Amino acid sequence: MPEGHTIHRLAQDYAAAFADGAPVRVTSPQGKFADAAALLDRTPLRTADAHGKHLFLGFAESWVHIHLGLFGKVTFGAAPAPPPTDTVRLRLAGATAYVDLRGPATCALITDPEKRAVHDRLGPDPLRPDADPHTAYARISRSRTTIAALLMDQKVIAGVGNVYRAEVLFRHRIDPYRPGRDITPAEWESIWADLVGLMREGVRTNRIDTVRPEHTPEAMGRPPRVDDHGGEVYVYRRTGLPCHVCGGPVRTAGLAARNLFWCPACQRD
Repeated sequence: MPEGHTIHRLAQDYAAAFADGAPVRVTSPQGKFADAAALLDRTPLRTADAHGKHLFLGFAESWVHIHLGLFGKVTFGAAPAPPPTDTVRLRLAGATAYVDLRGPATCALITDPEKRAVHDRLGPDPLRPDADPHTAYARISRSRTTIAALLMDQKVIAGVGNVYRAEVLFRHRIDPYRPGRDITPAEWESIWADLVGLMREGVRTNRIDTVRPEHTPEAMGRPPRVDDHGGEVYVYRRTGLPCHVCGGPVRTAGLAARNLFWCPACQRD
């Protein structure tokens, strides 16, 4: 599932593709969004917004709410748009670009109050200017749940997925099994600031890189990582490989139906 930086990048890219403010052709070749698409057809896309893993496309008085889930994909292309396949849930087409959405978990036409309700049920997003990290810490500091699980809870903090979760805990040498209530205010401030920086860079480059300069392939004389997620990381998907810092083996275990990656030697309480 895409992490928050991908959704914020998509919001930027949607807005840029239709920045001329001209009416947009809105269709649903698959048919599942056809009635809503007909209401939006030939109206401008006025804005795009993101909160965590939720994307919102703003039209005159309504929003298209998109959650990609595990299988959703967005494809951008230059106009003229080719004939669509019947897997396209939503196509936006303008004078210079088109965008196809396939396989989302959610694609729904919603009102302003309904959009606000989505925001209200989500935790603060490190990529949003209105985010309040103290809101997240208020929940974390009262919880016996592991910090690894709390970071993945979108009601606590929105946009962090399995990669950022594993990497930020490694970067701060925090045992992923430590209860949230044992995270100090100073530790949380450092974690939050690091997530803001890492995720902003993720938006800029459209990939996740978390290693510090001294641990890059060039600095260490090691081969670059080869993985379909791209980017240089410390522990994510590196089970059994040597830690870039201590040389010990990276471990993995199941936690809350997801794989957890960490270095037991570096991440000790």
